Order: sequence, then structure tokens, then C-alpha cells
Amino acid sequence: MNAPLNKSIRRTRTVDITNWGAEPPRWISLLADEVRATNRKMAGERIGVSRSAVSLALANRYPSPSTDSIEKKVLLALDGLQCPAQQLTISVEQCRDYRARPAPTHNPMAMRMWRHCQSCPHNPDRQQGENP
Repeated sequence: MNAPLNKSIRRTRTVDITNWGAEPPRWISLLADEVRATNRKMAGERIGVSRSAVSLALANRYPSPSTDSIEKKVLLALDGLQCPAQQLTISVEQCRDYRARPAPTHNPMAMRMWRHCQSCPHNPDRQQGENP
């Protein structure tokens, strides 16, 4: 059953991200890897954008003044984070959901993990101690 699926993937031409410079952003590298593994159309479907948006982003010619929207979509769909509290790789969405939930006062172990999330480097709203 996997053979027909593999035959149905139309491989993409070479993925060129040189317009991003020597060190492209992580989300561009993730997107390029996904396109190399599948193709632009399938990568766009997985992320929730069009094939042309994928092509424009990879070529650093995205027409919007900001690439924040497509960047967030790429990271949500393709990126995993190494969670220091759980010692596991989890999705960005799982990380966000866990840290945003109310403090689990009923379970000491869950509370320890939740507290760790509040000061985690992956948390954009992290609390880094008291400011005088």
C-alpha cells in the first residue's frame, strides 16, 4: 500500500534557499527539509498555506512585509522542542498548551513541571524572577 503513495509523490526541483544568506532561519530550514522529503504542494498542505506561498518563502520573496504568519505555521507543523521538564521532544503546540493551563494544585509532580514551564526558555512569557 505504501508503494502507490510513494509513486504519487511528484518530487520537487532543487530547493534553493541561498537568498536567505549563509544561515537561514530555522523555520526556513525546516520548510526546505519538508519540501525535499515531499514537494512544495504537499508541504503547503501540511502547513496550511498554498504551494506558491511555500515557493515564495523559500526564495525569500514573500510579498508580505512580515513572514511571522507563515513562520508560525511552519513551526507549529514541523518543529519539535526539547522539553527540559519532561526530557522529551514535544510539539510547539503541546508546549504552549501545557504552560498555558491553570496551575495543577491537585498534583505535586504536575505542579513542579508547570512551575518549570513558567520559567522555561521556550516560554516567550517566562517569568525570570522578581524585578525590584
